[in-house]
This record gives sequence, structure tokens and C-alpha cells, in this order.
Amino acid sequence: MDIHTNDIDGVLLVKPLEKRIDSGNASHFKSKMVDFIFQDYLLIALDMSEVDFMDSSGLSALLSTFKTISRKGGLALFGVGANVSKLFSITRLDKEVFNIFPDEQSALHYLKEKK
Repeated sequence: MDIHTNDIDGVLLVKPLEKRIDSGNASHFKSKMVDFIFQDYLLIALDMSEVDFMDSSGLSALLSTFKTISRKGGLALFGVGANVSKLFSITRLDKEVFNIFPDEQSALHYLKEKK
């Protein structure tokens, strides 16, 4: 799985460069996210703009990332497309778990407030 990263004032901007996060690549995605956390990136802004589809495996990887980082830092999502947004809505994770923002600036602002 190709993932682009950029450190912006202590916030790691992570952008998966895949159309799908599913059973074929979710474990790799999860592994990469855990690696970032173990490298002391505790504030992560996840750009989902390239991801058109996510299945339960991808959702599980994202939930695992959230649980790992939430005790110490923060995770903010942005660029969530219609299909993935629908999944979050159906599972109510958009209201009860994930912090989803309309754009990068809003996500970065939220995370910088957590410093």
C-alpha cells in the first residue's frame, strides 16, 4: 500500500494512495499506522480523499488505529468521500468515534489544539 506522509508542525499528515482499503491491504494499512504511532506521531490527520471504498477489514484497521492513539494523542479524518462517509454514517462511527472534518485545515487545527 502506498502512503504519502508529511510532518506539519508535529502533526503527521497521512494520505493513503489507494482507491480501496479492504481485506487485501487493511493489515498493511494498520501496520503502517501503528508504525507511525510507535515513531511518536501521536497526532495524525488522515486524508481519505483517494479512498473510494472501505470494507469491514479497513474499518477494523482504522478503529484499531483510533484505539491505539486515542489514549495518548488524536486522530482526525478529512477528505472522506461519499461511499466511505456512508459507511461511517451507517455504523454511527461518524458521530460516536471518529473526528471527521471537511478539510485539511480544520483537521490540523483540531489536532494542534490537542498539543
